[in-house]
Amino acid sequence: MALQGCVLASREPPIILVQTSGGLVSGYESNIGGKPFKEWIDIPYAQPPIKDLRWRAPRALAHTSNEITPPKVTFCVQESSTYGAVQGDGIVGSEDCLYLDVRSPINKKHEPLPVMVWIHGGGNVTGSKDYYDFSRLVVEENVVIVSINYRLGALGWITHPAIQQLQTGEDQTSNFGILDIVEALNWIKQNIDKFGGNPKNVTIFGESAGGHNVLALLVSPFAKGLFHRAIIQSGYTSSASLESAYNKNAVDPLVHRGSWQMIQNLLPHIQPSLPDSREGRKQLNVIRDSLKALDASDFISLYVEHREEDYIPLTTADGIVIPKEGLQKALQNPMYRKDVDVIAGSTKDELSFWLGSHRYFIEEYHPYTKLLPKGLRLKDKELYKFWLGIRSHAWKLRGVDYVLNALEEAGYKSLYAYRFDWDDQKSSMFADIPEIMGAAHATDVAFLTGRYLYGPIGSYMYPKSRSRDQMERTMMTAWSDFARSGSPSERLPLDWEKYNREGAKFLKLDKDDALKMDFETETMDSLLNKVADSVVLGPIQKCLLVWESLVNIGDPDINRFNVWEGGMCSAYDIAYEKKRISAQLKREHGGITVFE
Repeated sequence: MALQGCVLASREPPIILVQTSGGLVSGYESNIGGKPFKEWIDIPYAQPPIKDLRWRAPRALAHTSNEITPPKVTFCVQESSTYGAVQGDGIVGSEDCLYLDVRSPINKKHEPLPVMVWIHGGGNVTGSKDYYDFSRLVVEENVVIVSINYRLGALGWITHPAIQQLQTGEDQTSNFGILDIVEALNWIKQNIDKFGGNPKNVTIFGESAGGHNVLALLVSPFAKGLFHRAIIQSGYTSSASLESAYNKNAVDPLVHRGSWQMIQNLLPHIQPSLPDSREGRKQLNVIRDSLKALDASDFISLYVEHREEDYIPLTTADGIVIPKEGLQKALQNPMYRKDVDVIAGSTKDELSFWLGSHRYFIEEYHPYTKLLPKGLRLKDKELYKFWLGIRSHAWKLRGVDYVLNALEEAGYKSLYAYRFDWDDQKSSMFADIPEIMGAAHATDVAFLTGRYLYGPIGSYMYPKSRSRDQMERTMMTAWSDFARSGSPSERLPLDWEKYNREGAKFLKLDKDDALKMDFETETMDSLLNKVADSVVLGPIQKCLLVWESLVNIGDPDINRFNVWEGGMCSAYDIAYEKKRISAQLKREHGGITVFE
């Protein structure tokens, strides 16, 4: 029978409109694994930081009832990445990038739900909220997840008199990226109840630079009262002084390139010699106007030009957003205590993320025939295992134990530590993935999203197995229970005991019986003694390994390096040796990593 005059129902999902403080936003009902949830993508939480708002504190959106239409590109300006959500050529992204996503379960009981705010990693120079889809966590654990973008690189962190001396109040900060996150939390406090979330129960969590930014929020006076729990995954406490971040006349020998060097190269003809004079202030105004008029992509292109050596210092002890004493010391100061529950942890093989592709340790070869792609193998298994073990353990000590010790000293009462040990991977015909990678940096994130991505080797890093499923349930339940009540072990098969300096207990996050409490037996002294006693390393290798262990993850401990083993490393110029090795690898292979 013919249908006449009938209108067929649209197959498009119904739009879910929510009135926020910044406008009317539209979302949709989606589902994952047959379970429905709601999502709103690319909601602006602040005014676009463009034109004169570049290098200023984020401005709240004006109250309006107008419907918001976000731009097509909402990730921040950065160098493109083959393995992330920022693909393309060269410099990609937009300055108009202060957006967030909200995902909420179908809440039939209508009680306000715990809110978890994800702060992405990427060294504060790359990354995007778009790479992380926490839909599985939302539907499985009945929590509201917010993922945010924030300004990156020298657009998010910069110290220069042409900026700070010509601005006032919060605009004088060096840490604009941190203030972006603060503004996102302010938006969440005002609006998240409209999406089913409880503004009085907010957990911030992040990995790598995201974990570092969680630590920054723990000490920043601007973040007080904006969150109630915090999870730091593979975080670090490094911060720079204002002098080092600017680095005029190369005052800091550890900083190859401060904003003074970068902007001097960019605008050499108008660098002020006497900034306090009338002429100097006039020159500062010219520099400021020139910098704010630059195309953002051109500016970031210059910024990443020497990324193999370094980026300019980012998180800076400006005395505004980050206390003058620096992030590491401020964590132990009761003045900045937030009285929140905290989890901090690292992965067992953190450094394989970098060392596992570095030509100093890895070589290419033809496993079967030259007709097939090249394979990868370790040049010296014993050397790699030792180097990886020391560096990764040093990360735990400096990035987890030292952090929790500092928070305990500041008066925090509810602290938890973990080490992520899961490494049930499989080998490829082209590489022994378990041997090279193991529990690498960022491998833990997939168990919170249920999306098992790790660049081109994701299927080998996370083969389908009962072990993978079990690890997913362990992490999802622990993280969400912590967000819900402050106790991460409500549904674990054991008690996740609280951390204190005396016991230094931590949870080994692993499968089956390997999921258990343990306690730290190593110290930085014992690790460095192992390096001194090693028969695997030569003298220069020992000094390089000690340097990397003492300089990264926290404030550089140069004095300790200088006196180690009676000052044996004073015979070497470490910066020169690192450049020499890099130059040799480039001559022989065309690049430092196997991906170049």
